[in-house]
Amino acid sequence: MPGSELCTEAEVAALVHTFYARVRQDGVLGPIFDAHIGDWDHHLAKLVDFWSAILRRTGRFAGAPMPKHAVLPGLSAELFQRWLKLFRENAAAQANRAMAGQACAMAERIAQSLWMGYQISRDPDAVPTALA
Repeated sequence: MPGSELCTEAEVAALVHTFYARVRQDGVLGPIFDAHIGDWDHHLAKLVDFWSAILRRTGRFAGAPMPKHAVLPGLSAELFQRWLKLFRENAAAQANRAMAGQACAMAERIAQSLWMGYQISRDPDAVPTALA
C-alpha cells in the first residue's frame, strides 16, 4: 500500500512529532540532538517533509542528511540502535499499522545507511560494520 493511500499527512506529522518528543526526553539521545538542533520547529518541519516523501511519496523533502550526520562527533552503533528502538516503540503506538510497518522498514534502512556513511567518513579505508 505505498504512496498517499498508506497514510495521511496528519499521521506522518503525528509519527514524527511523537517520535522526536521521545528522543528529546531520552537521557542519552536528547542531549545529543539538543546540542545540534537550534530551531526544533524548523527541524521538525523538515523531518515531516522527509517522512512524507518516504511514506506518501510526496517529493517534498530536499536535502542531504548524510553530510550533516557525518560531521557529528562521537556517534556509535549503540546510539543508532537506541534511535531505532525508540522509533520502533513509537511506531508501535501509532494507530495506522500499515504506516508503522513501512516506517519501521524505512527507518532500518536509513539507520544502516547513516551508520555506514558515518563510519566511511571517519575511516575510508576500514570496512564498515552493520548495525546488529
